[in-house]
Amino acid sequence: MKIKLLTLLCTLATVLTVQMAHAEKADRDKPMNIEADALKHDEQQQLTLFTGKVHMTKGSLILKAARMEVKQDGQGNQVAKLWAEAGERVFFRQKREGLDEFTEGEGETVIYNSQADTLTLTSRAELRLIRGNVVADRIQGQQILVNNTTEIFTVDGKPNTGSAASSSGSQRVKATITPRPKTNESTPAASGPALKSSPRTGGDKP
Repeated sequence: MKIKLLTLLCTLATVLTVQMAHAEKADRDKPMNIEADALKHDEQQQLTLFTGKVHMTKGSLILKAARMEVKQDGQGNQVAKLWAEAGERVFFRQKREGLDEFTEGEGETVIYNSQADTLTLTSRAELRLIRGNVVADRIQGQQILVNNTTEIFTVDGKPNTGSAASSSGSQRVKATITPRPKTNESTPAASGPALKSSPRTGGDKP
């Protein structure tokens, strides 16, 4: 019997929080390696701009963009802002700790914060869980925040700006969640994304 996929459509005010396994723990402390067509560095501001087919790796984390700006503070913490070409999206991919699974996604702009260990995808944002070679879960929204420290990511919809935008269906968060395959009773299944709504979606009042 075929497993039916669960599709959740949430309004703008809805924020989804998803419990996830850690990304590779060692990634945070790995050096940032970058390839690009051109580089411009401002030593006083500790700001470096990379342009043209930017390819960044940090352990298992991979980011691809048209342009990237990296700001570093006195403690060595880095904040990288990435932009895509017009009509394209920035791509990222990262291995999940201890599993044959990857988290990958896209957005027109992406911000990576090494200290907070977060990725923020904005505009046509999409997040996917790759289990083996199969896309198991898919989340879409206006902005997605992936927090590898708390093992939670949140997804927000886009404001309704008019009837034309409303008819496109782009104002709602969309999620497709596939049940995790069963394992032997003696071997507990690895924890997959457990979807739950934030208090803002209703029920508990602040």
